[in-house]
Amino acid sequence: MPSVLPPLKLPAVIINDSTLRDGEQAPGVAFTAQEKLAIALALEEAGVDEIEAGIPAMGAEEIATLGAINEAIDRAEVIAWCRMTRGDIDAAMLTGVNRVHLSVPVSDRQIRAKFGTGRLDVLDRIAALVPYALGWGLKVSIGGEDSSRADIDFLCRVVVTAEAAGAHRFRFADTLGILDPFVTQDIFRRLCAESDIELEFHGHDDLGLATANTLAAVRGGATHASVCVLGLGERAGNAALEEVVTALGETQGRRTGVALSRLGCLAEMVAQAACRPIPESKSIVGGSVFAHESGIHVSGLLRDVGTYEELDPTRFGRQREIRLGKHSGGAAIRSMLRSVGLESDHQRISAILGEVRARAVSGKRAVSIAELIDMHTDTAPLESCA
Repeated sequence: MPSVLPPLKLPAVIINDSTLRDGEQAPGVAFTAQEKLAIALALEEAGVDEIEAGIPAMGAEEIATLGAINEAIDRAEVIAWCRMTRGDIDAAMLTGVNRVHLSVPVSDRQIRAKFGTGRLDVLDRIAALVPYALGWGLKVSIGGEDSSRADIDFLCRVVVTAEAAGAHRFRFADTLGILDPFVTQDIFRRLCAESDIELEFHGHDDLGLATANTLAAVRGGATHASVCVLGLGERAGNAALEEVVTALGETQGRRTGVALSRLGCLAEMVAQAACRPIPESKSIVGGSVFAHESGIHVSGLLRDVGTYEELDPTRFGRQREIRLGKHSGGAAIRSMLRSVGLESDHQRISAILGEVRARAVSGKRAVSIAELIDMHTDTAPLESCA
């Protein structure tokens, strides 16, 4: 059963990043070998524990890239993703990595579609191929593809079989992103009761619940979380690295090895390589996460930053911003003017505020500090006549 120790006494949650494997499977995303190496080094620098770096079965170029990443990485564990076949394991051996992840379908629907067989065939494959990989000196984790649509009793048999065969971990993959947090937590409590094997959750975001489901899996006893930078991945993507590591600390008091201050630079690197700009409102790393415009909010922040900020931007290497726009108030205008050494009375600030709001609406954008200074200059006669 899950530990009842307080969060700070529990071991850190191990972060397995799959940006270079599942993240690259996002439609239209293709990293060069140089980009993959740079991202891997940035992941290690950020404190990620494990890097799922690619699929050896893709061919010689991928094998060479995996080999280069494996040689360059000092601390993080580099893992090759494989189907549960001898051929994929043999290809992984050419990369020089010492860890492989073997994926196998576990739902009846996927077993029939991919193998044309049934459940016993899956158990037989695990029993045969885990020892085969171990025989090459590889450390082996097992991934249950489509675990969320598998029969739970059969899934327990898979976990027990994987442990008996010598695998050190089982990854529960919510391949189609259909779970909710309540079901996820219950499933992991059940799996923990069946085996002492390490348990990892790999969630997709089709319902927008990948991060929530990852947190629930950890509450249920998962020791590892599979994530991608920016939630990159197939269809709606995966659980986002930046969301998971931050939320684990904020909501559960759970530690990871990831430095929050590195998340912004890491996200920008991946976004550039993927040619996918970071949405302004993207949690944790978006450009507007620590920006405030609403007059009510800004007025509160100027008195006490805790009124409208729970996360301290400095923890993420960021700064708080006050932006001027349609919803700004007089307190924001006064504060921004004072930041550049300008003072104004109430009448002048009201005039400037009207101009700020009008320009924000017509331009559908924030008003810059340079524009604000110009407005202050233009309203000088109002002050002199007051």
